[in-house]
Amino acid sequence: RSAREGQQDRRRITTDNQNVSTRRWVIAAVAVAMALMGCSTDLAEGDQGFVAGDGSVTVLAADERQPAPEITGQTLDGTTFTLADHLGEVVVLNVWASWCAPCRAEAPILEEVWQETQPLGVQFVGLDTRDSDAAARAFVDRFGITYPNVIDRDGRLQLRFGDSLPPQAIPSTVVVDRQGRVAARALGKVSGATLRTMILPLVEEQP
Repeated sequence: RSAREGQQDRRRITTDNQNVSTRRWVIAAVAVAMALMGCSTDLAEGDQGFVAGDGSVTVLAADERQPAPEITGQTLDGTTFTLADHLGEVVVLNVWASWCAPCRAEAPILEEVWQETQPLGVQFVGLDTRDSDAAARAFVDRFGITYPNVIDRDGRLQLRFGDSLPPQAIPSTVVVDRQGRVAARALGKVSGATLRTMILPLVEEQP
């Protein structure tokens, strides 16, 4: 082959490499932009960045539900919570953090609905994530939360819901039916009416 052909091949390789690098940069830029669109920072409240939910609620029919993952963890008061111990009850898991403004807004709502539904065989539990224990305990005391709250500092317990309805925002709420299956999920702050809509039909189901 001539020297000219070899030079042309080298130019083509260089151009191809540049194109690949450009495509990779564009993909990375789009990913960053999408992440920023999904984040919110409330500096006035002292929040860290958090992924904000869109308020969507997903409710699954009984034949569409997947078994909930094994969840066991230490609570803020030093006890151990195990999800499997509550088979036969409807379990409401709320992912929260003390620095999250929507979490502060919904905390009184969660406690109110917990008090209403506990006699019906409903168990609430919080999953406190990306938080310090001291800040989390202060949050619980401030809002008078009486249900257990599991320390999930690195979010590993949340990730176990990946095969069903993962709690992809802070706050998120996941509801497990009496048979231990993931039945509903809300991304973002929930209202009392939404919580009751997610919980009460499951209470009526046979364990």
